[in-house]
Amino acid sequence: MGSLIEVVCFDWGDTLMKVLPDQTGPMAGWPEVEAMPGATRVLRALRGRYRLAVLTTGGESSEEQVRQALRRVDLDRYFERLILSRNLGLAKSDPEFYRAALSILGCRPAAAVMVGDSLENDVVAARQAGLRAVWYVPRPESGGEAAGARAAPARGRPEPDATIRDLAELPGILDRWENE
Repeated sequence: MGSLIEVVCFDWGDTLMKVLPDQTGPMAGWPEVEAMPGATRVLRALRGRYRLAVLTTGGESSEEQVRQALRRVDLDRYFERLILSRNLGLAKSDPEFYRAALSILGCRPAAAVMVGDSLENDVVAARQAGLRAVWYVPRPESGGEAAGARAAPARGRPEPDATIRDLAELPGILDRWENE
């Protein structure tokens, strides 16, 4: 019998939307915003199969500003919930953040997957909380941080369950896990 995945959680900056280095302040107010390549296609493919959520620090943005930024690239409609670490009073690098977020979502850790570009915040902490984690290391031309700038997991630290270079790889990984 396959492992039942109920919720797929996404990081916001440089996972769903490009963080433009020359911009400051909340992303919702930037003159231009961009979705990461393939984000719309992958969310369309996953909607209906899984509940989708955004788990993020939010940077300088409030929850409403995160939603506004997502709305500007037509991604907000895919997400059941947006959960910001600062609203919970927990750092995203703290496994307790993921436990609290899953409590809000009504989901067991074993039934959740976290997808994000930060090894420490999106992989290590999520794995320590019992979620599966997909480390998104976008190709440099996709607008994310250069893959070479990312450190490999330290010895003894949780490693990603999967590493992807393109969001289009995600549905296949989830299918494989569902059929294990």
